[in-house]
Amino acid sequence: MNNNDEIIDRYLEKPYWVIDILPKQVPADCGGQYFKIEKHFLSQPQMEPLLQKFTNILLKLNCYEDIDVCHFVGDPTVAGAEQWVENPAPEELEMWVKERKPLFFLMESQDAMISLAGDDTYMTLYNPNVELLELVRSLAASEGLFVWKPKQQD
Repeated sequence: MNNNDEIIDRYLEKPYWVIDILPKQVPADCGGQYFKIEKHFLSQPQMEPLLQKFTNILLKLNCYEDIDVCHFVGDPTVAGAEQWVENPAPEELEMWVKERKPLFFLMESQDAMISLAGDDTYMTLYNPNVELLELVRSLAASEGLFVWKPKQQD
């Protein structure tokens, strides 16, 4: 891969959907205790099953698409810490997800990308075409997760 930051940045500017534990965006003025509940899901042991669901979606997606994965060796804020791997071994991908560092999954044939921050209860799908969006929705549903488009993009 050349121009790693440029590749990722290009997708971060595209339309996106969220792969989430919740079926829709929580409004800013909503009642409830979103931040306390999010913190609960991000703690152990609750986070482990969610990370496994993310891993399962990504592995299943890799059955249909070649995926280039950008993961970080050491501190993700250090220049040059990123490493790209095409179609990593399932055990490698699972290990990287469980490390809870930022990950980027590029599907060049679909001109799309998925990001996982590692400290969120969601993944983000950038620039999917209709076919890919349908596939990701099915994969997410099989793991008890939801796919929705943030309102600010409508």
